[in-house]
Amino acid sequence: MLLSDVLKRWQTLKGKSAILCTGTDEHGMKIQQAAAKASTDPKTFCDTGAAVFQDLAERIGISNEIFIRTTDQKHKEGVEYAWQMLQDRGYIYESKHEGWYSVSDETFYPQGQVQLIVDPPTGRKVMVSVETGKEVEWTSERNYHFRLSEFKDRLLEWYAANPDWIVPKTRMEDIVGQVTEKLEDLSISRPTSRLTWGVRVPTDESQTVYVWLDALLNYATAVGYPFTPGSESITGFPPDIQVIGKDITRFHCIYWPAFLMALDLPLPKQILTHAHWTLGRAIMAKSTGNVVNPFFALDRFGLDAMRWYLIHEGGITDDADYDNSFVIEKYKKNLQGGLGNLLGRIMRAKNWDVRKAVQRYAHPDLAPREDPAVWLESSNDKDDSHRRFYGRVRALPKQVEKHMLDLHPNRALRTITILIHSANGYLQNASPWTLATQLRSIMADTTGQEMHELSKLGLSPEDLESAIERVVYLNAETLRLAGICLQAFIPESAGRLLDMLGVAPERRGWEWCVVGRDDGYGTPLVDLGKGEQGVLFPALSSDR
Repeated sequence: MLLSDVLKRWQTLKGKSAILCTGTDEHGMKIQQAAAKASTDPKTFCDTGAAVFQDLAERIGISNEIFIRTTDQKHKEGVEYAWQMLQDRGYIYESKHEGWYSVSDETFYPQGQVQLIVDPPTGRKVMVSVETGKEVEWTSERNYHFRLSEFKDRLLEWYAANPDWIVPKTRMEDIVGQVTEKLEDLSISRPTSRLTWGVRVPTDESQTVYVWLDALLNYATAVGYPFTPGSESITGFPPDIQVIGKDITRFHCIYWPAFLMALDLPLPKQILTHAHWTLGRAIMAKSTGNVVNPFFALDRFGLDAMRWYLIHEGGITDDADYDNSFVIEKYKKNLQGGLGNLLGRIMRAKNWDVRKAVQRYAHPDLAPREDPAVWLESSNDKDDSHRRFYGRVRALPKQVEKHMLDLHPNRALRTITILIHSANGYLQNASPWTLATQLRSIMADTTGQEMHELSKLGLSPEDLESAIERVVYLNAETLRLAGICLQAFIPESAGRLLDMLGVAPERRGWEWCVVGRDDGYGTPLVDLGKGEQGVLFPALSSDR
C-alpha cells in the first residue's frame, strides 16, 4: 500500500489527476478454513479483517480514493459478467483436473513446480511449491478450465513490445521464460463440495469461481466494470501502475493479461513487483509468529519515521530485513541528524537572515540558457566548492524524477538523503558562522584596524555578507527542493518543513521544484520554537 501511495502522491505533486485503489481479497479456501478455525462465518471473519486493513491504511497515511472488497455485491456481479463473457467467447470448457494444489497460494502447480522436502520442525516429508515453499496436496476434481494456452503467442508478443512492462527487469525475464517454456490451460473453478466461500459460477451452482479470477477482476470492478463500451478510460481503466509482491507475479503478469485479452480489455501500463520484508533474515509468517505489528511500530516511531524507513530501506529487487534498531538508527542519522539538523542550522540561526539571502540569490526570471552558477561565484573564491555544490542541488529534481519514472521510489529517496548529508558537509566546511563572527567584530571595531586588514585581502564587509548569504541560500534551496519532493514520501513532515522555510502553499507544486525559481520564501510561516520544542524530528521516546 505504501509504495502505491508514494507513486500516487508523486503524480498529484506533478499536477496530474490520480486515483489510488486498494482493498482486500476475501474469497477462497484459505479464508474458508481460517474462518472455520476461528469458529465464525466467513463474512464476519472478512469484515473484521477488512476493518483492520482500512484502519492501517488510514494510520500509515494512504491517500486511497477506493477501498474494494471482493465480497462487495458490485464486484460479485462483475465477476459473473466476466465469466459469462469468457464462456460465450469459447474460452471456458469443463474437464477433469488433477494436480498439486496449494491452499495457502490458492493455486494448482504443475509437476515441474513442486518438490519433496523434509519439514525441519517435524521431520515430515512434504510436497511444496518451488516458488513459494508452501505445502501442496494432490487433488483430483472435475471443474472448468480457461484456455490459457491459446494466449501464449499474444503474451510473448506483448512482452516483446513492452520490455519495461514488469519492474524490475529480472522478473520480466522470469515471466517471459515461464510462458516460453510451457503454458497450460488454467483451472478456474472448484467444486462447491470443497469450496463454498466464493462467487458461484453463474451457469453452474455446483462450482465456485477460482479465487484468482475473482480477485484479479477487482482492478476492473473497482472502477465500474462491466463498462459501457468506450468508457473504460473515463473511469481510470486500465491502471497506469499495479503494485504487487514478487510472490504473485505469475497471477498478475500471465493470468491477468490473458484474462484481459480474452475480454477485449486494455492491459495495465506497468506492473511494479516489490521484494519482501524479512525479520531476522527469515520470512515473515503468522504461522511461525515471525511478524511485526505495524500498529505498534507506528505508535512507537510515528507516521513519517515509518514511511521514510519502509520506502528508504525497502527492496524492489532484493528482500530487506526489518529490525527496530535499524528504524532508530536510520531515523537518527537521516531524519533527525540529517534533514532536521540542516533545517535547524539554517532557519534557527541568529547570525543571518534567510529572507535576505533568498532575495539576493534567487533567480526566477533567469533565461533558460544562462548559467545561474555565475551569480554565486566570487573573485575571492579559493576553490569551486560552491559551484560544484550548486550543480548537485540543481540536479536533484531531475534525478528524483528519473528514479520515480523507473518505479524505484527507494532510489529517489536515497538520492534526496545523499544530498542532505552533502549539504550538511558543505555547510560545515563553509562555516558561515565564522564569517558572521568576523563581520560583527569588524563592524564593532572603532579603531578601523580590522577593516584595514580585511581590505588588504581585497575584501569588504559587503563581500563577507555576500559569502554568508550564498552558503545560507544554497542550503535553504536544498531544503526547499527536498521538501517539495518529499511531499510524496513523508507528506506531514514535508509540509511542516516547507512551513518552517516559509514556502507559500501555492508554490509547492512540481513546477516550483527548480533551483532559484522561488524568491518569496525565507520568513517562517510557523513558530520555529526553541531547543527541542518545535524541531522537525524530535528525539524518539525509546532507543531500543
